[in-house]
Amino acid sequence: MIYQWIPLVILALSLVPATIIFFLRDDQHRPRTGVNMAGATLKVVLVFALIPFAVAGETIEFRAPFVPGIDFLLRIDPFALYFLTLSSVLWFLTTIYAIGYLENSPHRSRFFAFFSLCVTATSGIALSGNLVTFLVFYELLTLATYPLVAHRQTPEALAGARTYLRYTMAGGVVLLLGVVWLTAVAGPVEFADRGSPQVAELAHEQPGTAALIFGLLIAGLAVKAALVPLHTWLPKAMVAPTPVSALLHAVAVVKAGVFGIALVVNGVFGVEVARELGVLAPLSAIAAITIVYGSVQALRQDGIKARLAYSTVSQLSYIALGLTIPSVIAMTGAVAHIVNQGLMKITLFFCAGLLAETLGVKKFSQLSGLGRRMPLTCAAFTVGALGMIGLPPVAGFVSKWYLGLGALEADQAWILGILLLSSILNAAYFLPAVYSMWWGEPQTDPGWNSSVAVKRTRLEAAPALLIPTMATAGLAVAVGVFAGLDVSSVELARVIAERFYA
Repeated sequence: MIYQWIPLVILALSLVPATIIFFLRDDQHRPRTGVNMAGATLKVVLVFALIPFAVAGETIEFRAPFVPGIDFLLRIDPFALYFLTLSSVLWFLTTIYAIGYLENSPHRSRFFAFFSLCVTATSGIALSGNLVTFLVFYELLTLATYPLVAHRQTPEALAGARTYLRYTMAGGVVLLLGVVWLTAVAGPVEFADRGSPQVAELAHEQPGTAALIFGLLIAGLAVKAALVPLHTWLPKAMVAPTPVSALLHAVAVVKAGVFGIALVVNGVFGVEVARELGVLAPLSAIAAITIVYGSVQALRQDGIKARLAYSTVSQLSYIALGLTIPSVIAMTGAVAHIVNQGLMKITLFFCAGLLAETLGVKKFSQLSGLGRRMPLTCAAFTVGALGMIGLPPVAGFVSKWYLGLGALEADQAWILGILLLSSILNAAYFLPAVYSMWWGEPQTDPGWNSSVAVKRTRLEAAPALLIPTMATAGLAVAVGVFAGLDVSSVELARVIAERFYA
């Protein structure tokens, strides 16, 4: 009986710190850091303690009446725990990074309060057991993230935040319409491994209506998932401080979008029903276009954060594409890429922040020779870049391997062409930068002697920034190297994929 409260405890571990921090002054550094780290640490411990329950197929639920006929439902199952583990680990590391990054900056209490609130919303999305509960946390995430994007309060930051809010609120309205329509014609819908029985019945009796509702739900989620042409808010949101960009690209906003698409395909409609309705093919085509388009746009950017943003647009759609391939192997690759992309992308954004804060370097054209000045940062960047290309032993290789095998198994060889083209484009915009870092000559006036640059410790940069970066880079390699073990993130992804098809 006591287990039913665990989902609420998970939410409280970030909600309570957020509430406390709202009342702290900016100069109360120690209490704020203590509350932040205590919440993040306890959450990691609790989530890891739950993994054996999830692997054993146990499900923990908290249910309470919410609106007439619909419960507020939180559920811990393997897929929820998979996303929750990524969220809690990266929140822990990003909190350390953010403490170092924002040292002596104004409005730190406001920043960390909304930061924790953002993590609460992400955890709620992971734990949602039905569409209405999902919608509540999905919109809370929008509202909690807006102040983080606008944090610097410059005209550029405010403009980027307004664009972010317009897009995500519009997407939320479309999603709401889809949820209301589905509830009206099929009744309250709870997520199930092979899709909701009510939705399967609706698809059998009214296939046209079911297909339109699927389209509305996916269109609403596509904004945060940054599917073309609804992706344009993402590069503009790069005005946010680097820890926000890192969390936003690795686990929070964009990952909430693709996680939602996975729930709609697998938990609401079910793969077989969605395929019979013919709605997976259009989603597959949009994902493929987004993969190529994002990579081409990334190739045109010189700003580090701008290129990484378009890289996210491309890489996220690997997940959407994998969800549409009728294969357990491809589904394993799609689910695994939720974690793999998160680890690699947060590493790259951490590196971008390190380069900007330590040397003032913000463009790819300024990276020449940096490996001599910041070898650890450049090593981490190299790991992230190789992973994005899909080279072993980094985690990105595992994702593409499973997606490629699944495409062949499903007799959809054209997807191999998309994966190959994307890898070539990824190599085109990452490898020259990596080469330049290690073998290029520093520019005549690289600016490394600026007032920012001389603030060095015995390490190449502040430990609070460098240690989380090395940790995420190490995890990205470890996930790839140990992918074949019985206890690995890829193995858990396979278990989740088999439940969707069981």
